[in-house]
Amino acid sequence: MAENDSLAEFLVSAVDAAKKAGEVIRNGFYQTKHVEHKGQVDLVTETDKACEDLIFNHLKQLYPTHKFIGEETTAAYGVSELTDEPTWIVDPLDGTTNFVHGFPFVCVSIGLTIRKVPTVGVVYNPIMAELFTAIPGKGAFLNGNPIKVSSQTELVKSLLATEAGTTRDQGTLDATTNRINYLLSKVRSIRMSGSCALNLCGIACGRLDLFYELGFGGPWDIAGGVVIVREAGGIVYDPSGKDLDITLQRIAASNPSLKDAFVEALMLSKL
Repeated sequence: MAENDSLAEFLVSAVDAAKKAGEVIRNGFYQTKHVEHKGQVDLVTETDKACEDLIFNHLKQLYPTHKFIGEETTAAYGVSELTDEPTWIVDPLDGTTNFVHGFPFVCVSIGLTIRKVPTVGVVYNPIMAELFTAIPGKGAFLNGNPIKVSSQTELVKSLLATEAGTTRDQGTLDATTNRINYLLSKVRSIRMSGSCALNLCGIACGRLDLFYELGFGGPWDIAGGVVIVREAGGIVYDPSGKDLDITLQRIAASNPSLKDAFVEALMLSKL
């Protein structure tokens, strides 16, 4: 693992990159968008591409020996393998559909893995002016103020976030809605904000008690948020209860007290 002073430097660099990209997002948010389709409901805009270029150019100048994995470059050129090398994993605009519709849950997500472990986390929502940051052993922060996960211990009093995903075949839709129907009887309520990274930050700052998602885009959706949840006292794991693998499109997050009951409910929901 890199020394703490190196991690602090990496964090500053990531925040700088996120703020530069955030300015582009903020400007584009109030303008006419030029939208392309990656799938039936999966969208990409010129802002996504511009932000990824900006972030990568900024970080590559500072760290030319590091590896880089980004949503738009990976979508265009194929999956990049995650190695033990320091690797920046970036979602330049998480919540593109929200962005297109003018719904303010959009963010830049930047994570750095070292030996495949998420080690630096920066998630920045430029529309709501919220910057979430974390590195190991230093805690998690929202706009410089410490944050922590909720202290909720009862599933029935918990607020759960999830997403419907972008797949629209009937089998997937049925499985998704059946799962939500079951979980609605076990929790207080369910939210879908449209951003995996911001859902993780919601867990970290106690706005949300539970989160799971299946079939999200890739490691760029979670690499930054995972560090922030862990440093806020939360845990991230596979919805089956096993250890999280950030290269799989499966994640759950909560405070430690809720994990066992949440995993049981997810299993009973025919996950």
